Amino acid sequence: MKELVLASTNAGKLREFNTLFVKLGWQVCPQSDFAVPECPEPHVSFVENALAKARHASRHSDLPALADDSGICAPALNGAPGVLSARYAGEELRSDAANNAKLSADLAAQANRAVYYVCVLVLVRHADDPQPLIAEGVWHGQWQEQAAGSNGFGYDPHFYLPDLQQTAAQLAPDTKNQLSHRAQALRQLAEKIRAGF
Repeated sequence: MKELVLASTNAGKLREFNTLFVKLGWQVCPQSDFAVPECPEPHVSFVENALAKARHASRHSDLPALADDSGICAPALNGAPGVLSARYAGEELRSDAANNAKLSADLAAQANRAVYYVCVLVLVRHADDPQPLIAEGVWHGQWQEQAAGSNGFGYDPHFYLPDLQQTAAQLAPDTKNQLSHRAQALRQLAEKIRAGF
């Protein structure tokens, strides 16, 4: 089985990616196994940050590397929080509750309550790969000011899905794992890998 380094130490992501990649003959290892230092994420787009993290992890591990960057965007706010989703309320207030409160406040005066989640996955064969594999998933919803549900995290309790009449945090985990932005990106990435990684 071939090894692939994940540019993250998130245990949930590691499990999710291993489930996919084991079927493709790959074992996904966390970057902490290779003492990869934290990678700066100075870019304004998801794809640039994911690419920077993948190249960084590959350079430090000498292995192919996978990275993701994800967040929520509100068209009424010119795409904010975007790449700042995890720290939208500021570094000192970094929490789901603070981020949700800030986004609710920022959308309060807006007629357009549309929001969408984005996940960009980047896979590089080596640090200087000229043709990285890039996959993107987008999940559309509406911002609901009142939180509902306990199955999700981050912005999920406010991410309302009109077709299902539930927030992402109210969905059963299996349902969310079929519909989410990350699930969409993973399916797209798997197709690209099967086509000839």
